Amino acid sequence: MEKRKSIMNFANSEFLKLRSCQMKSMVFRCFILVILILVLRTTICSFHGSTWLTWRTSNWIVMSVASNLQYSIRRDKFLEVPQIVWGLNNQKIALARACLTARFLNRTLLMPSLSASLFYKEVDLLKPMPFDKIFNFEKFNALCDRFVRLGRYSDPLNHTKLFELQKGSGRKWTKERDLDQLNQSREELVDTAEVIRIVGKNPFLWHDHWPVKEYANIFECLVVVDEIENEVTKVISKIREVGRMVGHKIDASEKKEIAHDLRDTHVPYIAVHMWIEKDWMIHCKKVEQKLRINEICSTKEQIIERVSHITGIQSRVAVYLAVADILLEDNTVLNGWKDGLVPFDKKRLGVLGVYKKYPYLIQSAIDYEVCSRAEIFVGNSFSTFSSLIVLSRTQKLIRMRLTNSCSTEVVYPSYAYNILGQSGGAKRWMTDMSASSLVGISYGTNNISCYSNWDTSL
Repeated sequence: MEKRKSIMNFANSEFLKLRSCQMKSMVFRCFILVILILVLRTTICSFHGSTWLTWRTSNWIVMSVASNLQYSIRRDKFLEVPQIVWGLNNQKIALARACLTARFLNRTLLMPSLSASLFYKEVDLLKPMPFDKIFNFEKFNALCDRFVRLGRYSDPLNHTKLFELQKGSGRKWTKERDLDQLNQSREELVDTAEVIRIVGKNPFLWHDHWPVKEYANIFECLVVVDEIENEVTKVISKIREVGRMVGHKIDASEKKEIAHDLRDTHVPYIAVHMWIEKDWMIHCKKVEQKLRINEICSTKEQIIERVSHITGIQSRVAVYLAVADILLEDNTVLNGWKDGLVPFDKKRLGVLGVYKKYPYLIQSAIDYEVCSRAEIFVGNSFSTFSSLIVLSRTQKLIRMRLTNSCSTEVVYPSYAYNILGQSGGAKRWMTDMSASSLVGISYGTNNISCYSNWDTSL
């Protein structure tokens, strides 16, 4: 019996030794295998060029081939542009054009100053407003990461290491000459400067070298600051509140008793950019004569008529009229609307006080957001304000992967009242995302349409 136990103990001991050796051998083999994989991966990466790349001899920050060769914008080289002027949406275009110029030069754009007031010629009277008083600086950089980047004026280390780049003007300063100047600015002689300062021209008037979809990428990164967003929410809530009363034919005396029960009901609204201010009517007549077309100006009566003939509008709905009150001489914009379309301007809506406490630029930013979020938007295709709203709504449809924007079932439809569409109504309007430049949006166009089986990959 003792002998049997001795034999069993010896066998167990030898088995444990053998198992230990096998485990060590297995660990050693795994270790060797990991080393071989790492060596093989490094060799393959070197062969295919997916190691970190360098562009020229400067501090280019780049990504690998695995990221489709997308590179981050340099944080040690900067572009400075003149103060951005004119209306809010021209300022948006100018900002985007400055961003794309900085991207072309692979530089961070120093956060430009916008203009709080609206003056076209008296530039010295324009009150500057920092970008981050309107748009969220951090969200912009987060959303536009690896595409464009904004920096602060405290970022450059040596403000004396500056190169001033004079933008040309006039008919002789062609698009080709402008692009040639930009290419020269990427050469080492200029590129060594920490800051390139462009002088002599408003960015909105720079030549356009980029397609619509690249502008659209930047516009999507423009998120209003919380203060403005809160005001937008107030205005939209008020529109939906009055729309709820309109849709259920609730009298003022019944409002308190019934409104509470309907507060969670989603109420759609129509937003109409009613472009009938005196300065615009004078300007649009001149443009019509110059371009020899008659699809630019629209009277109040024509707008009302064409909005009323849009198919798919509910029987009773609130219509928010986005109009520049301080420039409007016609106080009858609420009159003449067809039954079921109940118009509200800022005063009738009770939100005039929300707008009056802000300068023009912020007022326009609030109106832009209110219109862009409406279930139906109607504007003028020669208005930059309207055009950028339709661009944002087109982007929204692309994100929803809708392939037929002409369908009557499509959500968030947009229309141009200055162009006659089906059944005597305003014409359905989508942005042509394949356009090679922003000229149709910057200066307007009557060549608009919706798209059947359109490409949502743009």
